[in-house]
Order: sequence, then structure tokens, then C-alpha cells
Amino acid sequence: TGFSTALSQTPSISSISSEGREDLQVNQLETQIWIKPGIEKTDVDFSEILNAIQEIAKDVNIFFDELEGVNSPSKDDDSLLHHGNLTSTSDDASRLEVVGEEVPDKNKANGLYFRDGKCRIDYILVYRKSNPQTEKREVFERNIRAEGLQMEKESSLTNSDIIFVKLHAPWEVLGKYAELMNVRMPFRRKIYYLHRRYKFMNRIEKQISRFRGWLPRKPMKLDKETLPDLEENDCYTAPFSQQRIHHFIIHNKDTFFNNATRSRIVHHILQRVKYEEGKNKIGLNRLLSNGSYEAAFPLHEGSYRSKNSIRTHGAENHRHLLYECWASWGVWYKYQPLDLVRRYFGEKIGLYFAWLGWYTGMLFPAAFIGLFVFLYGVTTLNHCQVSKEVCQATDIIMCPICDKYCPFMRLSDSCVYAKVTHLFDNGATVFFAVFMAVWATVFLEFWKRRRAVIAYDWDLIDWEEEEEEIRPQFEAKYSKKERMNPISGKPEPYQAFADKCSRLIVSASGIFFMICVVIAAVFGIVIYRVVTVSTFAAFKWALIRNNSQVATTGTAVCINFCIIMLLNVLYEKVALFLTNLEQPRTESEWENSFTLKMFLFQFVNLNSSTFYIAFFLGRFTGHPGAYLRLINRWRLEECHPSGCLIDLCMQMGIIMVLKQTWNNFMELGYPLIQNWWTRRKLRQEYGTQRKTSFPQWEKDYNLQPMNAYGLFDEYLEMILQFGFTTIFVAAFPLAPLLALLNNIIEIRLDAYKFVTQWRRPLASRAKDIGIWYGILEGIGILSVITNAFVIAVTSDFIPRLVYAYKYGPCAGQGEAGQKCMVGYVNASLSVFLVSDFENRSEPTSNGSEFSGSPLKYCRYRDYRDPPHSPVPYGYTLQFWHVLAARLAFIIVFEHLVFCIKHLISYLIPDLPKDLRDRMRREKYLIQEMMYEAELERLQKERKERKKNGKSYHNEWP
Repeated sequence: TGFSTALSQTPSISSISSEGREDLQVNQLETQIWIKPGIEKTDVDFSEILNAIQEIAKDVNIFFDELEGVNSPSKDDDSLLHHGNLTSTSDDASRLEVVGEEVPDKNKANGLYFRDGKCRIDYILVYRKSNPQTEKREVFERNIRAEGLQMEKESSLTNSDIIFVKLHAPWEVLGKYAELMNVRMPFRRKIYYLHRRYKFMNRIEKQISRFRGWLPRKPMKLDKETLPDLEENDCYTAPFSQQRIHHFIIHNKDTFFNNATRSRIVHHILQRVKYEEGKNKIGLNRLLSNGSYEAAFPLHEGSYRSKNSIRTHGAENHRHLLYECWASWGVWYKYQPLDLVRRYFGEKIGLYFAWLGWYTGMLFPAAFIGLFVFLYGVTTLNHCQVSKEVCQATDIIMCPICDKYCPFMRLSDSCVYAKVTHLFDNGATVFFAVFMAVWATVFLEFWKRRRAVIAYDWDLIDWEEEEEEIRPQFEAKYSKKERMNPISGKPEPYQAFADKCSRLIVSASGIFFMICVVIAAVFGIVIYRVVTVSTFAAFKWALIRNNSQVATTGTAVCINFCIIMLLNVLYEKVALFLTNLEQPRTESEWENSFTLKMFLFQFVNLNSSTFYIAFFLGRFTGHPGAYLRLINRWRLEECHPSGCLIDLCMQMGIIMVLKQTWNNFMELGYPLIQNWWTRRKLRQEYGTQRKTSFPQWEKDYNLQPMNAYGLFDEYLEMILQFGFTTIFVAAFPLAPLLALLNNIIEIRLDAYKFVTQWRRPLASRAKDIGIWYGILEGIGILSVITNAFVIAVTSDFIPRLVYAYKYGPCAGQGEAGQKCMVGYVNASLSVFLVSDFENRSEPTSNGSEFSGSPLKYCRYRDYRDPPHSPVPYGYTLQFWHVLAARLAFIIVFEHLVFCIKHLISYLIPDLPKDLRDRMRREKYLIQEMMYEAELERLQKERKERKKNGKSYHNEWP
């Protein structure tokens, strides 16, 4: 215990005076022995002594003896804390104030360093003195110092009950754990290999470069002068090794490991430090969950604002640089500095923004084609024969669309709706649906390639996740039953197969029940639409009375949106309960299970009413005189005389705009309001000048923590938007354009939130976007099926095609132009005898306002025989032709698009050829460089031995 205590109190090189640095230093396995000047080096083998010392130190992890308690004062003792002043609990040697050395005042003032101005703060722990978990914290902090971390405590300026624990990792600790964690660091500048080019290609490139010189510079590229030189991107990297430390490029030990890496190493240590006697009493996460610590976070690198311009004075820190080049609204049109984002926030957050930027960039062609389809409908509106016939059909009287209160109406009254329908349902709609299905595949396949390039540039190709720790809840539940882990060979809690299956069955039942709740909500919306259409038809205001169906659809969509947002809150709690009920073994299993449930709930909640409008509205209503009724009471809602597509467009447009607006407010508006309220209280209590002098840890503590589910909400929002963009895009071609405009704002909103409104999240690594990629592939497959049904069932594309080739003026001629559509409207309407109305369906008016006498006949949308035929109101032959054509189109469309998707997936390799060649060449060059560096070192040692005149063995080389 004495040896290990001495090792924990060993000072770092940076905390020793210049005179002390003249002492002989013997570094072996992260320990140091200091020898006074004047003592000659003896033949004592210090390495054997130090190895024995470390073996003893490894066995001693927690010290419960009374001697330690006497020598080390209580960490929560009030006598050690002074309001706003440093109360160091680091060791005496690490607190030495060196005489003759000037302490950097700038480092002390910016709140990023210890009181000495040299030791940078790598991590912050926060707790309250009034918290009863004192003993656990004492043991935890004692073992933190035993691991070599330096520590200081300081009370809050605003609340003396809040204590900040500042942690610093010396170089020796960083090197030791960087080697254990296989942190890759730069060791040699990259040598770029250029392929041999032919003279003809060189001439073409010269001409292209000369032509580019006449063009203005690319405005979307960031100014390279404002970005720092990210050295690791221009160097070959290798796992850090202390034995080969001479291979790595180390200009300054204080900056060799960047701040994100230092925080990750400290967090790695904190997750493996014990706080109580027992095999499972380990790790910072458990202390956060039981309330011992209130918060734990790495510090931001100073303020994100500066009085000086970044162009004239440069960036003060990486946070300021990210704000100016990434989170500021003035750079919304520029590319993202992904390397800088990765360096500051880590690979996991960097991959999210890389994926979001890639998705936004791929939306440009989809938005352009969708806008083209819409504009094509605008330009061909005056030439559309169908809308012309609807607008000119003043003599065609349509049957009422609801019971009693809905009047008869002229078909020409729906002229505006017919024209609006043509904007979305025209000849280019089928092409756009095929294009979007192919676009979804191309987007995913090229994202694979883009991810591979990013993984190569960020050294994620060979990175493998560490074996995850078991969740504390899983350990507490199944601690009595254990089995050997096949990987580590250690005993661990075990969940029986029967118990696991029973929990999964209960969870699946809960999911099914919640889906039934969604269906019940949709059923309620259907009843609302059926009831209110009659109410609006009898409304005293003429505007609402004449547009009763549109008013019904609009209010139903708004009510549906409110129900969606309320059910989302319920679904989150249910998904959390069901996921915890399943008892997943690790955090990643818990995250995947929770993600799948939340996506399933929210996807069904968001799209259920859209599916109803697209595929069920007006399909099963019966016909006048024999309407199908809900609970034998309410008549099912019919489509507008111009079709059901206008209802689907309204549903998608309103839901998409409202959902994106609400999400953007909750993501940015809510944290802004909370942070503003916190700043307001501090300003009232301490004034503006005192607030600006708060240290960085105090400022960061007052920011909002990142949500408990990490990037889950950000991914879920974008995945649901991707579903809206692809699944019903045939009915709403402007969906990609709305998504593009939202994403341009979303990137800067998320960037602003991460840089200014949230505490700095812990930098973590990831190779890809995880389970979300599989969900995207599933949405891509579903979009092909839904778009096929939208074109075949919801739109009038197939009925028009059948009429043009079979029943129109051009029947049998193989043509399908506008001239072939003459008479289509009349052919698509059936005749009904008014005297055949049921008593409860008979309208209050007799239609005498149209012709001066009561109406005998009215028209409705369907393919049925007239009332005086042998089989009154039976289906006509044209109905069966249209039905067969619809089924044939669905089969042909799906098979064709799936074949194209699979062909594209096969033709596009996941790894670009040039990247594959670069990886192979880099592997070869790294082996050569390692060999040359080792050879150079051995030759240098041989020369030194010759120079010193010492004998040596004739070893190679």
C-alpha cells in the first residue's frame, strides 16, 4: 500500500521546477524514481524494481485501511472549500508552486486550467455537499488519484452547495491508456501517389483548369485560411505505443492528444474505477444513476464569441472556429467542416452530420425533379382535357356527398380542385415515382461509399468496438445465475432462454396493443370526418358551407396532428417501459431495441391516417341508394368529385410543415428559452460583469445537457422525414423540396445547438449510423410498394390510360394524347335515379334550383350500369378492365423498380476503387516506414555504443 500510494503521489514533469528537471529521470511503465544530483548511476537494475512495484500497485485498487483515512482528509469536508476559490485535493507534490517560474495568467483566467495555469482540465464532475453519498465519492476519488489523475475541487460561485471536481490526466497516464485503448496517432506525413496519366489526358486537364480559371471560385467551399491544419488528416496513423514513441510526431506533449481524445481517455478511466467493495461496484455511470454525482462532462474550449473578427485576428479556439464556419447562419450555403466537427465532438456526432449533409445534398436532384413535375402540371394545365371538361360541365349535376344536409352540386363547381389535382397527378407522376424509388437506392449505395471514405480518413476502417459492459439493471436482476463469458472467460450474469422469450412475448403484445391504439385514433378521426361533413354542409357561413369537404379535411388534419404529438409522448414512455421489461444485456442492445420500438410507434402514428386517405377513403362507400355505413349509422366519407388525391396532398403538406416546424422549435427554441431564463436569474443576482467572469466550468454547467438518448431524436426526425419524402411522393412531388429547405435549416440549427446551447458531449467513436441504415433500407422497399398503389389506386392515371386505349376516340389506334381523352369525364360517371334514395339519405332540397323542376337523375363517380338496366347499378365491363389494369400495373411497376434497384446495388461497389488502392498502398508504406524507423533506431544505438567504447554483441544490423 505504501508503494502504491507513493506512485500515486509521483509528480508529473510539468509540475517540477527547472532545477528539479536536472535530476536523473528513470521512466519505466509509467512510474518515476527521482535521484538527487551528484549520485552516480549504479548498476542497479531499476526496471526489475519498478516492475515489482507496479505488480503490487495493480493489486491494490481500493484502500479501506484506517491509515489512509487519517493521511487523506475527507473530500467533502467543508473546511477545505472556499466560495469561488480553489480547494485542491491533488497530492502535495502536484501542488508545488515552483519558485522562479511564472504562472501563465491567461490560462488561469480562461477557466480551462488548474490554479497553476499548467494542468489543463480534461473532465468535470459535479456533486452537491448535501448529497448523502459521501463515502462512495471519497473512495471513488481516492482511486481516481491512484490511477494517476490529478484533481482539484472548487465550489460554485452561485451556489455553495455545488462542488466542481476538476480532473487532469498527465502525459504518463495519457500514454498508458492511449496504448490500452489503441488510440491511433499520427507518425509520418502522407506520401500521395499519383497514377501515371497519358499526354492526351494531361492536355484535357490543362484545358479544363484554364477554363475553371475564368469562372468564379466555388462559393460553397470554406476558406482554407480560416481552418486550422488538421495534422492527423495529412499523416499516416498507427496505434499509439510507448515503446515506439520515437516513431510518432510529437511537437508538444501537451497538445499531442487533442482535447476530445484526452476527455475520452479520462472517461475510460472513470468507467473502470471502483467506488465500493464488490465486483459490480464500479464506474461513473452507476454513480450518476444513484445520484452520487449530479453531472459529468468535458469542457468547451472557451467562448464561441469574440470581439475580434476571425478574418483579421483568427479563431480564439476551436469552439469559436466552429461557430463562425459552421453554426453561424451566414454560412448556410457552405460545406460543413466535418474534420473539425469530428475533432471537437468525436466520430459519432461527426458521422451524423456527414450523413445529414449527404442526405441534404442528395435531395437537390430529387427536389429539382419534383419541382419540374409540379411546373409541368402548371404549364400543361390549360391543355388538360379532363380539367377542361370538369370546368365546362355545367349541365352535369352530382349527387350529394353526405346525408340530408349536403345539396346537389354542379360538377363545374369543382373546377378549382380539378386543376389543383392536375398539378400533382399528371403524365410525369409515374416517371417521378420510378425516379424516387431509384433515387432512394442510389442514395443508400453512394452513402456506403461515402461512409467508407470517411471511415478511411478518420481511421475507422480497422476500429472495433470494445466489448461492452453489462447494464447495471441486468446485473441486479440476474446476479444469482452466472455463466462463463466465451470471450473474456469471466463469470457474468445469465438470462435464461425461457425468461427471455416470455419477456419478448409480453413486449411484442405491448407493441401490438399500442398499434391498435393508433388504429383506434384513426377510427376516431374517420368518425369526426363523417360527422362534421354534414355539420359544415349546414353551416350558416356560405364560405364553409360551399367548401364543406375541404373544411372537414383541413380540420381533421390539424386534429390528427395534435393527436400525433400527444401520442408521441405516451409512446416514448411505453417504449421505455417495454425496453426495460425486456432486460437487454448491454447498452447497445438496449439502444437498438428502444430505437426500433420508437420508430415503429412514431412511423405508424404519423402515417396511419395518410394510409387511410390514400387507400381506403372513398373505396368502400357503396353507391347512392345502398351506402355502406359505420355501425349501421354513419355513412362512410366519399372522395371529392375531382378525386381523393387532393385530400392526400393536403394531409401530407399540412403534417409535413407542422411537424418540421414543431421539431425545429423543440430542438432549438426550448433550450434557448431555458438558457435565457438561467442567464436572466444570474444577471439579476450577480450583475452582468460578474456573470462574464464566471469560469468555463460554471458556464458549461448552466448549459443544457445533451438529451438522454444521444442522437436518437435527431436521427428519428430525419428518418421519418425520409419516409414522408419517399413513401407517398407520387401524390406530393413537392415533398423533396420541402425536405431540402428544412434540412438546410436543420443543419445550422443542430450545429448552433451543439456549439452554443448544449454542454460539450463526450467524444465517442462509431463506424456507421447503426441500426438506422437497416431502417432506411426498409423504408426504401416500402416506398416502391406504396407508390405503386398510389399511382394505380389513388390517382386516375390507370382509368385514363384504359379509356384512351380502349374506350376513347383513339381506341385501337395506339395513341394516348389529350385528344384521346375527349368524353372521359362523362364515361367515368354513373347515373343514379333520385327516387331510389334511402329515407335517411334523401337530401332536403330537390334540386329545383338547377332546372326549375325537381331532379330525376344525378351522377356519381363509379363504373356502374344505369338504373333501368337488367341489373341496376351493377359493375360495367369498363370497371373490370380498369381493375385488371391496376393489378397489372402494380405487379409490373414493382418488379421493374425492384430489378432496377438490385441492378444498381450490384453495379455500385461499396468501396471505391481508388480508396481500395490507397488502403493497400498505405498498408505497404506503413510496413516500410516502420521497418526503416526501427532500422534507423538500431543503427543510432550501435553508433552510440561505438562512441562510448562499450562492448556489444554483433546483433543485426
